[in-house]
Amino acid sequence: MRYLETYLNKIRARGNIKLADSISETAEDVGSAYLSSFSFISHEIGLLFGNVQSGKTGQMFGIMCKAADLGFPVFLILTTDNVALQAQTLDRVKADLDGFCVCGENDQGIFVDNSLIQPVIVVVKKNGRTLRKWANIFNTTGFMKGNPLFIIDDEADAASLNTLINRKGSQQSSINRYLDSIKNGSSSSMYLQVTGTPQAILLQTMASGWHPYFTYYFKPGSAYLGGDFFFPSASKPNCVTFLETIKDAAKEAVIHHITVSAHLLTSGEKVCNCLIHPSVRQSAHQSFAGEVEKVLNWCASNITDFRSESEKCYAALSPKKTSKLPVNEVLDKAEKLVLNREISVYIMNGTNSIDSSEYAQGSNIVIGGNTLGRGVTFPGLQTIYYTRSSKKPQADTMWQHSRMFGYDRDPGLMMVYIDENLYKLFSDINATNNSIIAQIEKGTDDVKIYYPEGLNPTRKNVLDKEHVEIISGGTNYYPFLPDNNTIDDISNLLQSFDSSVPYYQVNLRLLKEILSHIVPSPDFKMSAFVSVLDAMLAETPVKQGILIVRRERDVAQGTGALISPNDWKLGGQFTDVPVLTMYQVTGRKGWKGRKLWIPNIKLPHGTMYYDVIED
Repeated sequence: MRYLETYLNKIRARGNIKLADSISETAEDVGSAYLSSFSFISHEIGLLFGNVQSGKTGQMFGIMCKAADLGFPVFLILTTDNVALQAQTLDRVKADLDGFCVCGENDQGIFVDNSLIQPVIVVVKKNGRTLRKWANIFNTTGFMKGNPLFIIDDEADAASLNTLINRKGSQQSSINRYLDSIKNGSSSSMYLQVTGTPQAILLQTMASGWHPYFTYYFKPGSAYLGGDFFFPSASKPNCVTFLETIKDAAKEAVIHHITVSAHLLTSGEKVCNCLIHPSVRQSAHQSFAGEVEKVLNWCASNITDFRSESEKCYAALSPKKTSKLPVNEVLDKAEKLVLNREISVYIMNGTNSIDSSEYAQGSNIVIGGNTLGRGVTFPGLQTIYYTRSSKKPQADTMWQHSRMFGYDRDPGLMMVYIDENLYKLFSDINATNNSIIAQIEKGTDDVKIYYPEGLNPTRKNVLDKEHVEIISGGTNYYPFLPDNNTIDDISNLLQSFDSSVPYYQVNLRLLKEILSHIVPSPDFKMSAFVSVLDAMLAETPVKQGILIVRRERDVAQGTGALISPNDWKLGGQFTDVPVLTMYQVTGRKGWKGRKLWIPNIKLPHGTMYYDVIED
């Protein structure tokens, strides 16, 4: 049986031709580059990276089918520790993948009886008890002594990594320990990490066993609304309203939702959702639910005024997926929704659990906190009211709570209500995501991650503080014990740059070439600086920087920073590009009598660059 072809045909039969083509491309690329050459004696780890809510499950399934075609007999799919999500994934595997023996968490008998006659897919939660159980099953059956195990870790940056990495004695968190046991208990394994937020994974060391050997990024489809739609680099889009510019945000958000619901439901759509995302405190969720009820009561009690407010919303609508309906038709439907109380209000948090079927149709307003993150999808989500903030925001957590991303949104009906500072944070996260993507697509091995000061890439307890170094933008870095591999080569590179000229604007590739002749030292992480320049070039191949060249500097060795106060001040004027200052000493006061070139590099201000230092 040809598993990939069978899966693609099923997708095509559903009318999703473009999706099938995308999955085929991903599966064939990963298959030819990484799976076809698998040794069947090694333990390898890779990363499948896609945008949040951009269809990673289908891509995962495609890669699994290609792996089955190449002889992998056992697949273990790991979901987050959520009963509903595990069941949802299991149901989807059964519905989408033919020719496999599919096992849930309690189907060990089916697994044993199948005896690998058919390739097996086991779907389990990342739960300590469940993982321990299946580690024992794999071990006691003996199947894995002569067969490779293919592990697909969905949302691999959540729960899987070692949260005790900074504890003394090389301790391991339980989930991480069980996963180690499962993958290393087989004769060989391929561990595919899957996520839309790879920050924590990319900042793992190779020695940890959790840094990917390879990374593959798949592009979203053309109908996808993601970071570049909501948080573009140029200017705020029309679908975003700053909370600072309106008097009653809750009222405006609810009326916008009702109006859009009226338009979509009248157009034949079955669902329209609104998401309100306040703080993590459950008291805040209840408070917002009360505010929403007050607005709905106001609408019903003041129907003439409500129709007037709804008409203003209608005027701003510009549907792209359907024709714009007549105003009275939409307002009549909106009035009916209000008067008949056909708008459901749900609270979703640790105390109030609701099933996805409850907001799968009709007009709904969902209010919640952390439970609105990973794995939770909201069909027909058109209105988002986002007020959540954090004193120590984490980029990956914030991005996972961006439930506005997806395919079934109408761009002309979207509206995000958010404060300006929070919008700026999201824009910064999107910029770094684009940088990560650009580096991966370019084939960069050492992907660099950087964020503005005050925004952390991920939670600190999964980053080895002994090996993750932060380079601060705006700080001048120079080697205490500098050396050149060839002084003449640097001199030739800098020959055309006159010392009397204050500075030159140059391509970053030239700065990289100059730095390649500087001998690295423990206090001057040359590879880190070069990797940052590579990251910038991946985004913008013609990226520019500033070069300052000074010769005949008669300074003594061991005096610390060598650049003069004037040159220090000159370099400080450039805050948004890298600045490389090259001083050539006379060699009369130390330096072993050599005319060494000494670098001083400063990266763009207000940015923290993260670097993984291997032993």
